[in-house]
Amino acid sequence: MKEAIDYLSSKNTIFKEIIQKYGLPSNPKRPQGFETLVLLILEQQVSIDSAKATFLKIKDHTTCNPETMSVLPDEEFRMLGVSRQKTKYIKILSEAVLNKALDIESLATKSAKEVREELIQLKGIGNWTIDIYLMLCLQEPDLIPLGDIADINTIKELLNIHDRQEMEIHVEQWSPYRSYATYLLWHYYLNKRNRKIIY
Repeated sequence: MKEAIDYLSSKNTIFKEIIQKYGLPSNPKRPQGFETLVLLILEQQVSIDSAKATFLKIKDHTTCNPETMSVLPDEEFRMLGVSRQKTKYIKILSEAVLNKALDIESLATKSAKEVREELIQLKGIGNWTIDIYLMLCLQEPDLIPLGDIADINTIKELLNIHDRQEMEIHVEQWSPYRSYATYLLWHYYLNKRNRKIIY
């Protein structure tokens, strides 16, 4: 991580300022696999804490695997706090694994582009979900999810860039360490709000 931090600090002083104020971020990791994809579906457009609470309810209630999730009644998902739409997405993911349309384990052997092309076929898994899976599970070093509210708000605040296209152009200079730039932006966003999360 030191090489990445040094590189980013040379590109923009905001990274030095974040580290001076809040220290170094962790390098967040999550296990590869079905459970993490289910958690990421739950995290879409809600807080990480809220999604994690729902995910833990599912795990307390039953086994979080494709066989169980594919047949769990919609009413039980609803009872556990899962919306109708996200229930549908989890079932689509489960069916894809069961009918071998998706081999999650093989994703680790593929390029980021190949992983994106494969996962984007599944309804309910969009670019944000894929970005986070690539970064946290497959440790892809050069991604910045500009669909992520923490990234967008922090770039607006620290760089005064409000246009999405301008953001995309600006963050190119952080390559090949854009994932580490993301971890720093998240680190700032959370610390400023006195929030601690466990990835």
